[in-house]
Amino acid sequence: MKKYSILCKAKAIYPLFGLFLCILLSNNVSGQKNPFIQHMYTADPSARVWADGRLYVYASHDIAPPRGCDLMDQYHVFSTDDMVNWVDHGEILRSSQVPWGRPEGGFMWAPDCVYKDGTYYFYFPHPSESNWGKSWKIGVATSKYPAKDFVVQGYVKGMEAHIDPNVFIDDDGQAYIYQGGGGVCLAGKLKDNMMEVDGKLQKMEGLYDFHEAAWVHKRNGIYYLSYSDNHDDNWNDGVKGDNRMRYATSNSPLGPWKHQSIYMEPTNSYTNHGSIVEYKGQWYSFYHDSSLSLKNGEFNDWLRSICVDKLYYNEDGTIQMVKQTKED
Repeated sequence: MKKYSILCKAKAIYPLFGLFLCILLSNNVSGQKNPFIQHMYTADPSARVWADGRLYVYASHDIAPPRGCDLMDQYHVFSTDDMVNWVDHGEILRSSQVPWGRPEGGFMWAPDCVYKDGTYYFYFPHPSESNWGKSWKIGVATSKYPAKDFVVQGYVKGMEAHIDPNVFIDDDGQAYIYQGGGGVCLAGKLKDNMMEVDGKLQKMEGLYDFHEAAWVHKRNGIYYLSYSDNHDDNWNDGVKGDNRMRYATSNSPLGPWKHQSIYMEPTNSYTNHGSIVEYKGQWYSFYHDSSLSLKNGEFNDWLRSICVDKLYYNEDGTIQMVKQTKED
């Protein structure tokens, strides 16, 4: 922020020039470029802020040349303390390290990570059989560090054969786990060991056009569940397009939910998967698109890249439409 204050002081000498610079900088995500990771293909960003003051993103990895989503086989972690400069902490897990996993590997899809009582819990979907479509489990790997030394401990007992795990820890310390796919979103409480569902999962009621990619955050006492819709199969508006991001709100982490609106229009990727997080007083929306593969001349829906833009709320708590920014 120091460099911004110096520039703003220019208003005392060159009022119009200084004002222009201040407005320009304030509207930019601190110089952020999208996609913000460009040395490899990434997708499904799960953004978290830890006690060390850094923002971490846990992402899946599209491998080139693409062969589809079945080839996705490893997870990387990236972090920043200024939303401009990102550190690649490297690979933290791949399918060959999952003892109960599918023999052929692959299928390491959208993950999540939470911290509780001195341990980082990394949740990931992965099939346990060659018939991958019916054998999904939500794996759990743990570490004492946010970006290294993760070891698979097993999988969450009590989950169904769905994907896209998301774990939300409420203010009272109670953890909830969400999963979904194919139009169904399920959730339930987690036991203190963070590896068992406490009771049974229940269907999240009140969601409109849910497809996948559930993500729960809380602001001013309101719970928000954001997700990807079925716009790719929806001709109601006369235009066929790719997934949009929607959200619903509730007074309880398990609903019932009230659908609100779309907060992100389709990117140039067939899919989208997002997370919403507050960092240093600003809310951000993370998502993925295919712009890097397009730039590299190898456009493919399975060569995606993670992006981030600022997210704003209206006074009534509703979310404004996210403006997707791209590298010039």
